Formats: sequence, structure tokens, C-alpha cells
Amino acid sequence: MGNSLSNDKFVVKGRTVAITGGSRGMGLAAGHQLAAKGANIIIIARDREKLAQGVEHIRQGALDPSTQRFHHISADLTSSSECVRVIDEIVSWNLGNPPDVVWCCAGSPHPTLFIDTPVSELEAVMNSNYFTSLYMAHAILSHWLRTSREHTTQPSRTPSSTNTSTISAPPRHLIFTASFLAFYTFTGYSPYSPAKAALRSLSDSLSQEMNLYAAAHPNEPPIRIHTIFPAGILTESYEAENLYKSDVTKMLEGADEAQTPEAVAAKSIRALESGQELITTDILTSLVKRSMLGGSVRGGFARALGDWVLACVVTLAMVFVRHDMDRKVRDWGRKFGASGMNREDKQA
Repeated sequence: MGNSLSNDKFVVKGRTVAITGGSRGMGLAAGHQLAAKGANIIIIARDREKLAQGVEHIRQGALDPSTQRFHHISADLTSSSECVRVIDEIVSWNLGNPPDVVWCCAGSPHPTLFIDTPVSELEAVMNSNYFTSLYMAHAILSHWLRTSREHTTQPSRTPSSTNTSTISAPPRHLIFTASFLAFYTFTGYSPYSPAKAALRSLSDSLSQEMNLYAAAHPNEPPIRIHTIFPAGILTESYEAENLYKSDVTKMLEGADEAQTPEAVAAKSIRALESGQELITTDILTSLVKRSMLGGSVRGGFARALGDWVLACVVTLAMVFVRHDMDRKVRDWGRKFGASGMNREDKQA
């Protein structure tokens, strides 16, 4: 009864949530906060020791540790077969049921200048930040949609599908984690930004495709596709990337403050609960998003209208932002050369 009267579009109490990259950073923070709301949590990553520590941290924050269940799986998600294995293991552990929510947090940035980045590293960045999510999405959607795919020639037309008094099953959720850089990129992020932009495009495509299955099989749980667009997150990898990030990139980023993983997770979860699909966690990204949406607009007429009004304003501002950043990069090149590094500071 409580859930039926609630405006919460992301109810997780008693449901099972799988989080890739869940042993640290945003993934771990999301697992901890969702456990506090009553979810059963599975975290997936490579490092077994960090996974064990992560599960214990999540368990300690659980709403009811005596009834909630927790599990961890070590896997290399850059392999499509491993992603299939992970889903199969979750189904087996979860008494034959697939997870209700899959949140893809795996991945890390590599901010370097394009020609200074080995091709092998470019491939690794794309694998880590795009293909891990794509493979996991393919594995879980293939499982969630197995019934509807087995009956593609005959849409579901049972009496309950036309009975408006029937309470529909709660939706399943597939959540991607992209970046501010999916909307606007700049010097130093050419190895990384394309992977996050690809996630945004994948999210848009899948969001529309899920309408096909929902319409053809109204008795099955609907599937919602969401994408989070955080800016900087204060994690171990954030500290590490600043050791090799070019000085020109640091200059362009300016004094923008990164957010803690806990803050990003909390803002993301609140947005999920309100029903948002394209989610930002800070004001700047929220504004830039409006200027770059194009066909990505989702959320109904009222939200689209609000986005359009803001887009008209922000698009004009972005012209000046791009002009200013281009000027700064040219000035940097004339002063310090093409390495992207401030040699004067290094010699001082």
C-alpha cells in the first residue's frame, strides 16, 4: 500500500541491485546508500580484497542486516562473456531471479593529450569506460527481455493487460554512469570523452527501444534507462590522474571543486527517485546539459519545455565559453609550446 501511494519512482527496499565498479568510489557509495534503503546489494569489480572490504562496508550501513543479502563477484567486465557469467551467477545467487537494478559505475578517466597517448591506452580507455557498460547492458537486457524475445511474433494480449485496475510490476532499472564530458569536452580529454559520449548515445537508443518491448508485452515489468553525468569525483583515481594530467587541462578546468562519491551517489539516487533519466549532480553540468540535449530530451513535455527555455540561454553562453577556452589554449601554446605542460613552473 505504501509503495502504491508513494511518488518514489526508484523503490529499492527488498529488491536486488547489482553495481559494477562497486568496490570503491561512486559505486561503493551508491551501494552503501541503497543498502540503507533496504536493498540487497551485489558489487562487481576485479580486486577481490577490495570487494570483500566493500561488501562489509555496505553491510554495516544496511537498513536490516539480518534480512538483507550481500554478495560480491570478481570479474573483468571488458569481456562480454564475463558479463554474461556475472548475470548468471547473480541469478543463481538470487534464487533464480535476475537483479532488479543494474548500475554501471565501472571505468576511470585518462586525461592526456591525444598524440601523447599510446593507441593501446586509447583502446583500454574505451574498453573500461564504454564496453564494460555496453556488455553488461547486453547481458542483463537479454535476460530481462528473454520472455518477450521468445514471443516476438505475438504481442501479449491477456485480459490482465487491458485491466486498468491491475497493479503493474515495478520497473527494472539500467543505469549508466557517463560524465560532464559527454556534453562538453576540452583539451586533454580526447582519450576519455568519446567513451562517455558513446554511453549517452547508447542510453538514448535503449530508452526508445524499451518502449517497443513495453508496448508489445504490457504484463512484463517495464525497463527504465538512466544515465548519470557527474563532473569531478574525489576518488583514488582522481588523485592519480592529476599526477599526469597536462597543465593546460588543469588550467581549463579552473578552480571547479570535485564532489565526494557520497554526494554524487546521494544526488543521483534522489534524481532516480524523482523519475529522472538524464541526471546531473551539479549546477554547471545541469546547465550545459540543456545546451547539448538535441534528441536526448526525455521526461515529458513539461521537462522538455523547461530544458528548451534554459537551452536558449545557455547555448548563447556556451558560444562565449568555447571562444574563451580556445583563446586560452592558443595563448598557452604560444607561451609554453605543444606539450601541454608549464615548463616554467617545473624549472622554478
